[in-house]
Amino acid sequence: MTTARPLSSVTRLRAAHDFALRCVGVYAVVRVVGVMVLALFAQIHDTGLRSLLAMWDGEWMLGIAENGYGGIPLWFTDGNGIHTEFTAYAFFPGYPLTVRTVALVPGLSPFAAAMIVNVVAGALAAVAVGRIGRLCAGLVRESLRPAPGRSATVGLVLVALFAATPMSVVLNMAYTEAVFCALAAWALVGVLERQWLLAGLCALGAGLVRPTGVAVIAAVMLAALLGRRDGPRAWAAVVLAPLGYLGYLAVVWARTGSMTGWFQIQTTGWNTTFDGGLATWRFLSETLGHESDFAAIATALLIVSVLILFGWAVADRVPWPILVYAAGVLASILLSDGLMMSRARLLLPAFVLLIPVALRIARRPRSEMIVILAAAALFSAWFGARMLTVFQYAI
Repeated sequence: MTTARPLSSVTRLRAAHDFALRCVGVYAVVRVVGVMVLALFAQIHDTGLRSLLAMWDGEWMLGIAENGYGGIPLWFTDGNGIHTEFTAYAFFPGYPLTVRTVALVPGLSPFAAAMIVNVVAGALAAVAVGRIGRLCAGLVRESLRPAPGRSATVGLVLVALFAATPMSVVLNMAYTEAVFCALAAWALVGVLERQWLLAGLCALGAGLVRPTGVAVIAAVMLAALLGRRDGPRAWAAVVLAPLGYLGYLAVVWARTGSMTGWFQIQTTGWNTTFDGGLATWRFLSETLGHESDFAAIATALLIVSVLILFGWAVADRVPWPILVYAAGVLASILLSDGLMMSRARLLLPAFVLLIPVALRIARRPRSEMIVILAAAALFSAWFGARMLTVFQYAI
């Protein structure tokens, strides 16, 4: 009887490189389909693809990237049609300042820079999402664990599902989702692999990109505190994780003179405030009981679906740091008031809730997997394009 030799570091590196390329390939195929269908809808509705990719908050992101926070033109207004010297500070700086930096390359417009940032961030997110799926495949309850050598399939399926969420079109828009998901996913990889500096730095970055970064920060800090026996690196993650988020709130505090300055801008400008879920409950009860509008019903069903997926993930014993992150994302979105139609986009970072689905699809024959994922990609492409062109308040 012979014992299998452990893989050499070169072989492991080559395997990791191959898996990363496959993740990027799967992601790229799904997103190319999404952009192609969006371009078709743009033509049907006599509008430009560029204008769709930079609409609404995208205009703010590009405006900040081009003019900075202090130079935003007066025609940029909040949700109530008002412009003040503080309005732009509602948007976290991570994404627009990254776009601004890339746009320093001669010949690149802010829009072109934003598209480049999103392509790179999307690829990085795909690799991390694939690794999360691969890692979780061996950590869920035993009856769901794939056969030896099939963990990579779970990761690739999870990448495809991530790229084909209902509003994944926003991953190709001048929005924060691609960058945020990349940082959140790599932070979770860092936690699962106990790479604490990676986790802490990515949490720091996520806190600079959008307020949902608190979900990443919570997961990283709690995991690092429980893993403090790993030494100084775990403690470093605890210190690093909240710095981006708290640092930006401090900047807005200094600018507005109010400790709660950012929250006040959000409340007065976009009617976004914590209400414990009352607005979400009212929306669900009214929409599912009386509404006939497609966009409203689709949004309500999506909210219900993510809650079911969360319960499913708990039942499947998905690793607890993943659940902490997912719970943080859901709480930050569903327990606050605001534009309900944007929930489909805002829930995109809860992609980890697709792990139970990925585990089950990965157990199907290859031909069935391809059909299921192709159908998901086409539905996502149609749904996103319709929401941006037929119903224009979905993001």
